[in-house]
Amino acid sequence: MLFSCMCLKKIKPRGNFNGSLLCISRLLSGKCTIYKLFGLCMVLGLISLLWLQLSCSGDMSSATHQDRRDPHPPPPPCPADSQASTADDPTWGPHKLALVVPFRERFEELLVFVPFMHKFLNKKKIRHKILIINQVDHYRFNRATLINVGYMESGNDTDYLAMHDVDLLPLNAALDYGFPEEGPFHVASPELHPLYHYKTYVGGILLLTKKHYHMCNGMSNRFWGWGREDDEFYRRLRKAELQLFRPSGITTGYKTFLHIHDPAWRKRDQKRVAAQKQVGGARWTTNQQVYWFSH
Repeated sequence: MLFSCMCLKKIKPRGNFNGSLLCISRLLSGKCTIYKLFGLCMVLGLISLLWLQLSCSGDMSSATHQDRRDPHPPPPPCPADSQASTADDPTWGPHKLALVVPFRERFEELLVFVPFMHKFLNKKKIRHKILIINQVDHYRFNRATLINVGYMESGNDTDYLAMHDVDLLPLNAALDYGFPEEGPFHVASPELHPLYHYKTYVGGILLLTKKHYHMCNGMSNRFWGWGREDDEFYRRLRKAELQLFRPSGITTGYKTFLHIHDPAWRKRDQKRVAAQKQVGGARWTTNQQVYWFSH
């Protein structure tokens, strides 16, 4: 096998490579052989490795000095950590509302209701959590029992309730959802509700403290199907000698609320059982699921 040799020009050695270039010059002098070529390759490989090592060491040293001169700032905190908690903000007040929503097969309304009410209550700076009490059996709807379950599941961090229909949205920002210290507060009063206008109506949206709810012994569990359970609860309010309060100064009339209920979807729940007007006992028989939306 024949190998041809390249003729190198005489180079004046510079810097730290004097010895290396001198070795190469001596290696190439005389007759070119396979051993000389092999040796030349080895020398060039070692020089390349040495150069690479010196370059990397220089870069790392520069980076180290740069870090010492200008250290990187710590990453910014998460938005949730940087924002002050509402629990530490005195403008939100000391009370917390448990918004209890009796629920079954109303997911379209629920998808509108939860974000709407969060936004509405946050603007009013009312601490709250929303409890969706879902009836999962195949019996007729038992709204009162679901509200009783919501009361039991509301936790010790809340001190008042809103018995709130999922299909009724407040449109007037002047409506009061604050702590009803003096007595139960009927937000969806007869002169404002789009459908029900009789004087003893207390359904739709009713606020009351947990103490007052306990004084009424909760709601009757014997009302299966549509209606009457809120009328019976009005009697319990009277029996407990609690004064009922309603909004004042609201000028929007029947347009105060948006009612998004479609009765044609659930005809089964429109029927009343025979004994639905009787005062109920304390036996709870529905199956429920509880969903929490906390603020």
